[in-house]
Amino acid sequence: MQDEARNGGVITVKTDIKSMLLPELKEYFESIGEKAFRAGQVFKWLHGGAVLFSEMTDLPEKLRSRLDDEFHIDAPSIAKKQISKTDGTIKYLWRLSDGNAVESVVMEYDHGKTVCISTQAGCRMGCAFCASTISGLERNLTASEMENQVMYSQLDCGQRITNVVLMGVGEPLDNFDNVIRFLRLVTHESGMGIGARRISLSTCGIIENIDKLSGCDIKLTLSVSLHAPDDETRSLLLPVNRSVGVDNLLEACRRYFDVTGRRVSYEYAMIDGVNDAPHQAGLLAEKLKDTGSHLNLIRLNDVAESSFKASSRESIKAFTEILGNKGVNFTVRRKLGGDIEASCGQLRIRAGRP
Repeated sequence: MQDEARNGGVITVKTDIKSMLLPELKEYFESIGEKAFRAGQVFKWLHGGAVLFSEMTDLPEKLRSRLDDEFHIDAPSIAKKQISKTDGTIKYLWRLSDGNAVESVVMEYDHGKTVCISTQAGCRMGCAFCASTISGLERNLTASEMENQVMYSQLDCGQRITNVVLMGVGEPLDNFDNVIRFLRLVTHESGMGIGARRISLSTCGIIENIDKLSGCDIKLTLSVSLHAPDDETRSLLLPVNRSVGVDNLLEACRRYFDVTGRRVSYEYAMIDGVNDAPHQAGLLAEKLKDTGSHLNLIRLNDVAESSFKASSRESIKAFTEILGNKGVNFTVRRKLGGDIEASCGQLRIRAGRP
């Protein structure tokens, strides 16, 4: 993203330096006659939380001044912070530079802190049970806006973020280039240094970009929002399925596994009277047979604008018994942050005032 600064009536367009990859920074410094090592210095400052070029005290003052003239450092502000009284989950509403605001969530697990981040301001996928898509898509987030959700969550909560899930507002593979740029930044050893194997990317199933992702050599976990084993039901819940189809999606996931060696995870929101029947459990087990995948069952979370309701405990028990008998590798995910609308499908874009 570029930022406009006014100086005596002249508009100067500043580049988002925090979204630049290290090789791009090296190329810039060499182009202005500076040594390439300056790129590494600036990169560490940026991805260590610096918000002003004046903080970069190992750079010459003249160079700091030039950087300030040409670039801006993106940094969000906390518009609202909520902490769950039941499990300590933290939900942040981040105010972005253009007035939009997106939500992200920090959750506590045995393996450490996990942050669920947004990748777009809004979403155009139209999934029937998700709050994130209700207002449509405003715009894509930049790589720095995604990383800032990780970085500033870590700075605010005072504990290291060890895991990242791209499961907040937006469809990550609909913002492919910026998401890949973010992944290369957040995993870089001179930056936040979060291992790719500790990152999960969720998608509703943009097949061509699943194939592109497999060729990027980023060993993350692909998490696919499946939610139904048949085209009729899945197309009702996820409009993208009308042009994709369950079988084509699963085949793309098999290709991803074959190329990367990384197990695919499937998300399945249990919805009363829609996708929780015994015959659907049987079909689901058949579709996932011999795929080496893992299935996450999620009791649907309430969204005020949706008429869908969560499956009963009894229905879920019957569903899981069928899956277990057929050898499906599954987990019934525990609900976190439900009292602050921080659970799956409840995050939103906010425009204007929070």
